[in-house]
Amino acid sequence: MVKIRLKRIGAKKAPFYRIVVADSRSRRDGSPIEELGYYNPRSKELKLDKEAVTKWINHGAQPSETVANLIRKAEAAAAS
Repeated sequence: MVKIRLKRIGAKKAPFYRIVVADSRSRRDGSPIEELGYYNPRSKELKLDKEAVTKWINHGAQPSETVANLIRKAEAAAAS
């Protein structure tokens, strides 16, 4: 199964995440199929390629709970 999930990069106690499409059996920080954006929880900065996310969801990729919340947040910010 293909999942849309977070890949942690960044230093110790300074998290930074990339939003990636990866096989559910691969490691959290393993090589992704495609990178869709990034999220910085310290500054709340979020960049997301909405077209690519829609394409992957239509192809059957399942977003993790956190990524689903970030997608909703990005859609709400775009609507306002």
